[in-house]
Amino acid sequence: MDTLNPPRHDFRSSALRTLEARGYLHQCTNPEGLDAAFAAGVVPVYIGFDATADSLHVGHLLPIMTLRRLQRLGHKPIVLMGGGTTRVGDPSFRATERPLLSDDQIAANIQGIRRVFERFLTFGTGPIDAVMVDNADWLDRLGYIDLLRDVGRHFSVNRMLSFDSVKARLERQDPMSFLEFNYMILQAYDFLELHRRAGCLAQMGGSDQWGNIVNGIDLVRRLEGREVFGLTTPLLTTASGAKMGKTAGGAVWLNADRLSPYDYWQFWRNTEDADVGRFLRLFTDLPLERIAALEGLAGTGINQAKEVLADAATTLAHGADAAQAANATARQAFAGAAAQGLPEVTLTEDEGRDGAVIVDLLVRGGLATSKGEARRLIAGGGVRVEGEAVSDLDARLTVGTAPLRLSAGRKRHVLVRRL
Repeated sequence: MDTLNPPRHDFRSSALRTLEARGYLHQCTNPEGLDAAFAAGVVPVYIGFDATADSLHVGHLLPIMTLRRLQRLGHKPIVLMGGGTTRVGDPSFRATERPLLSDDQIAANIQGIRRVFERFLTFGTGPIDAVMVDNADWLDRLGYIDLLRDVGRHFSVNRMLSFDSVKARLERQDPMSFLEFNYMILQAYDFLELHRRAGCLAQMGGSDQWGNIVNGIDLVRRLEGREVFGLTTPLLTTASGAKMGKTAGGAVWLNADRLSPYDYWQFWRNTEDADVGRFLRLFTDLPLERIAALEGLAGTGINQAKEVLADAATTLAHGADAAQAANATARQAFAGAAAQGLPEVTLTEDEGRDGAVIVDLLVRGGLATSKGEARRLIAGGGVRVEGEAVSDLDARLTVGTAPLRLSAGRKRHVLVRRL
């Protein structure tokens, strides 16, 4: 176990000890009860994912890795696809209603998402093999009056309005449709069905799902007289405060047809220095002792740890061959850039901490004569960072120890460095 970070709880089960040591554990409804369940035998655990796109992205990786970790420790992952709830859309902490998708779009998205999970989990029919289920299998057959009578009567509207995800939306006077308001009832019903069908004892999710998870636990207790559990992973941001998984080019997708393995590798290679150890614990299978050694590397040695992180994370998502190829390509590209004697732009101390506006860097680097021209270059798809297209006119660039190549078109480049 991680002796450098003493545990806050005296857990008996290897499952909760590992989740805590590696940084996955944020909230738990009854830590002692869940710990006893994990220690007693195989625990079926589920996480739900709505099929709003045909791939998941790095923002989903924390719960995926939590399922992977639990399966490797002898427990059963249940991946719940929201074929039914995607038709409604989770309103949690959103300012606007999600666009409604057709049944064909939802089915295609589920197929794309399954490819993600097949990289991270082992599926099959064994006691700890992962299974993927679709809540449309039971939600589509629900009679509205039956749902209101059998399930709806257990939900207090006063309590539903008190949850932060709903209250924040109402306080901002952002509209919430009655369709969206029902989402938390449907998610609670999912937990009930999975408990009945598969003996599911725990639901996991991000910290924004706490209210929905608690509702499901309460519904199972009321209708089945059984205690089930909920735990959440922490809200993940980078050391500089940026949202994890967002880059100048947009979302960091997990499917290769959405984002190339090379660009995926580069995302992890460009991790901020202060995040390397934490991300190694969360997003790789490396032993904690090895991570502690990598985290302790000083100066430019942290670049070695970043390459290990990029190699390991890319291997999980795309395979060892893709990771090796991405590493080799990056080395060749960097060597070529250095050999070309590219001009350099050095960030100020504030920019090194908070990130630099790419529009400003284009002007300072001589790639644009004005901010207006720089914005037109971005809008036209002509600006790239390490080969990744920039689409956001207000995007900022965060640079780690290694410089990054900023390009306008195919032939004009500058290297962006920190002080």
